[in-house]
Formats: sequence, C-alpha cells, structure tokens
Amino acid sequence: MIEAVGLTKRYGAKTAVHNLSFQVRPGAVTGFLGPNGSGKSTTMRMMLGLDRPTSGHVTIGGHAFRSLPNAPRQVGALLDAKAVHGGRSARNHLLSLAQLAGIPAARVDEVLGVVGLQEVAKRRSKGFSLGMGQRLGIAAALLGDPQVLLFDEPVNGLDPEGILWVRNLMKQLASEGRTVFVSSHLMSEMALTADHLIVIGRGQLLSDMSVTDFISANSADFARVRVPADRPEAREKLTASLTEAGGRVMPEPDGALRITGLALPRISDLAHESDVRLWELSPHQASLEEAYMRMTQGAVDYRSTADAKAGLQVPPPGYGQPGYGQQPGFGSAGQPPEVPQQGWYAPPPPGQNPYAAPAAPPAPLPTERTTSEDPR
Repeated sequence: MIEAVGLTKRYGAKTAVHNLSFQVRPGAVTGFLGPNGSGKSTTMRMMLGLDRPTSGHVTIGGHAFRSLPNAPRQVGALLDAKAVHGGRSARNHLLSLAQLAGIPAARVDEVLGVVGLQEVAKRRSKGFSLGMGQRLGIAAALLGDPQVLLFDEPVNGLDPEGILWVRNLMKQLASEGRTVFVSSHLMSEMALTADHLIVIGRGQLLSDMSVTDFISANSADFARVRVPADRPEAREKLTASLTEAGGRVMPEPDGALRITGLALPRISDLAHESDVRLWELSPHQASLEEAYMRMTQGAVDYRSTADAKAGLQVPPPGYGQPGYGQQPGFGSAGQPPEVPQQGWYAPPPPGQNPYAAPAAPPAPLPTERTTSEDPR
C-alpha cells in the first residue's frame, strides 16, 4: 500500500503540492487525475524518492522508498519513457537494469515478450517510436515482478490495440493483488480501467473515492427529449408543462431538450397529457469526463481562447474608445453580453438551479504562489 501524509513540496516561492494525504490500496487500479500543473508528476517523484518533500512523508509498504531493500523488486515505475540511453538496444537496456537489481537475465526476455518487443529487442532504442518507447518503459517497470506499480501516462503514443493491451494489463496486475497507481489525462480510458480515483488540483486533494461515487457526486442524471422539428408550438407547450411540474428544461445545441428533476415515466405522462408527440425520450448518465470537468473547472490554470480567429477580425467601429463599453447591448463593465456556448456543457448538480450564477472559484493557496507550472 502507498500512503501519503501531509505531503507538501515547494520550489522557492512556488508550491507544487500542498498538504496532500491519501492511500493507494492493493487489489485495485487507482487513477491519479488532475489538470496540467496540478502536481501529479511531483507527487509521483516524491513517492519514488526522486524529490524530497518540504514537509510530510510518503511510504510504500510502510517504508520510505529509499529505505526499501532492493527497491526494483518491490516497486516498478514508468515516469518518463525517454529515460533510456539511445545507443543501447532494448534488450541491453533491460539487461543493465536487471544486473543492477540482481534479476536473472531470463526475466529480460520474458518482459520483452509481455510488451511485444521481442522482434525489435536488438534494435537501438533511439530509433523507437513513441509507442515503442512506452512499451519499453512498461517492460522496465515489470522487470522485478514488483507488488507496487506506478505509471505516468502509460498509454501515451500507443495505438488502439496498445491501449487495450495496457488496460487489460493494469486490470490483470490489480487482480493479482498488486497496488497499481496510474496517472492519465484520458478520461475515457480511466473510466474503463480505474476502480478508484484520486483527484488533485493546484496541489491539493479534491476527491478520493470510487469511480462510481465520483460520477454520482459531481453530476446529475438527465433526460433528453426531442419533439418534431416542424412543430415549435409543441416544444413550447411541453416546456411549459414540464416546468410547471417542477422540472428544469435546458435547450441543447442540436434542438433537443435536457430535462432534470423529473423521472422518465413522469416526462412521458406529461407529454401524453399535453398531446405532444415525442421523437426521443432517453436517459443520460454523466460520463467520467463530464464529472471530472465539473470537479476541476475551478482548478484549471490554462484555458484556450474561444475564437480561433481572434486577432484576425477587424474590430468594430469605436472599439477601444471611451464610452465604448456603454454601447447598447454591452454590459456596464465594457464586456460583451454572455452568449450560451455551443457544444458540451456539464449537467447541473443535484438540487442546483441551472440558471443560477456560477460559484466563485476556490481561494488560492496560502503561499506566495506565482504559477502552478510544475518545474519538474
């Protein structure tokens, strides 16, 4: 088992991890999630003794990594697939690691077969593709047949077949009673692979629960309703009926309606009573991606612009002149009116008014933080 207690890491005035505590238990795949710069890589480096915590501690099996006897036989890790001497062949790279840990050479050929690199075992690693490098890094992690495994973005660069293989490998390792800790940005993959989630943002713990509980706690189920497109009066009639019954109705970009607060049988009954024919009435359960976006929306530091043509368009007359912000149609602060975004938006959490103003972002950490970029 991996246990972090009050883990904090500062780089001068920058705080990468702040008072982080959690446990990673054996027998399950634990996903480690968080936006870029949230401190995931720093946390994993502290687990492996590559960085010393400013305060707090992290143990593996009750011991600090540096005090583990013959650590490669107890802990395997893939943090950087490029940490390989490019002039060595795949087999020689693994052989050198095996000799340092007292692992038999026969094990090298075994893991090369496990990751599917036996046919290129004698090729120099500098000629490997990104996916092949990932497979070699996974082979190095498996070399000592350890009980604890840490992987940072293990499917990066892999093709669909490789991603499926990694997914099944993680599940198999966990089913053998091993502790498997996986960091990834692929929510769809985590939803299929992980049993438990640890989510951090800006170096602090946001969530520590099962995947099912995480989705339930950070989203609300809803129903999709669609009426004939050539009958706008039916749409308005149904909307009024659903609202009167206590439901919340939100239009979707494709013309459907998103209904919360009412069960599907009740929606069907109301449509029948209103004499409105439905073309679609389907339940929707939020995905892990939707729940994750809702949980971490206040902890994202880097956001892209909404308009890909920003800077290429001709500004409107009077732009930048005094009083421009008080033109009709603009707010008092000189900002354009808010327009509903097209595309995905998170469903409202249970009991929340979907038209209420968004909650204020969380307060910054009590440190002299100037950026959340992880320097390591």
